[in-house]
Amino acid sequence: MPENPDIGAPPPAWKRLRFEAVAAAADEPSLAGYINAAILSHDSLCDALAYHLAEKIGNATIGTQQVRDILSDACEAQPYMVEAAEADLMAVLERDPACRGLLQPFLFFKGFLALQTHRIAHQLWREGRETLAFHFQSRSSELFGTDIHPAARIGQGVMFDHATGITIGETAVVGDGCSLLHGVTLGGTGKEVGDRHPKIGRGVLLSVGAKVLGNIHIGDEAKVAAGSVVLKDVPAHCTVAGVPAKVVSGPSCCQPAKTMDQSLPEDASN
Repeated sequence: MPENPDIGAPPPAWKRLRFEAVAAAADEPSLAGYINAAILSHDSLCDALAYHLAEKIGNATIGTQQVRDILSDACEAQPYMVEAAEADLMAVLERDPACRGLLQPFLFFKGFLALQTHRIAHQLWREGRETLAFHFQSRSSELFGTDIHPAARIGQGVMFDHATGITIGETAVVGDGCSLLHGVTLGGTGKEVGDRHPKIGRGVLLSVGAKVLGNIHIGDEAKVAAGSVVLKDVPAHCTVAGVPAKVVSGPSCCQPAKTMDQSLPEDASN
């Protein structure tokens, strides 16, 4: 049997990211040192991500090198986190018209950086290192303007567009391939304890300022319109809008999280 040349090869996203980094360093010499330190001096996406996040998260409480070691250990112990980071990068590239490549989200987009910080915090939470997980949550909130409980479960290929104000509660679940815009809240409805936050299916679009409250389910490839307040289950492939939100369209199979189409049908009404 002939040898498979792809075995052991670097992931496509890492190859493309390095290619873009080389070009950017040549085009903008003033940032060449930064780009080299963050990307080109590393051998893998895991190492580059650990370095880049550590440079942002490290502070007087936990130094940069210590944070970098924590991140590297987590990525090496759980390869799925690197796979998730690659899928998240590709999601931004495919869905955000302002994104010109992988370099921009990796270095500059706080939605991508907040999501990767959460993945580390979630792994620490699973390991029982709750205090450190909360520290990472707090730093992410300070740096990126999001507030995501370390216990929240988030799938792969997810995009936080702009990200500011995204709030996700402890028992929330976000499926693969979702897109969340700024101001989205996945919250509870009071002081109840236990399983109290929304469960978001695959490929869901949560538009600007959408509030989904309580232990409810949003079906696969549903769309929640901007500014809506969702208090009840949403069927798969449907669009809901309003306060409180009601079904205004569907079912359909429009892949809203990928198309990022936030429009509503002309006859939609509350």
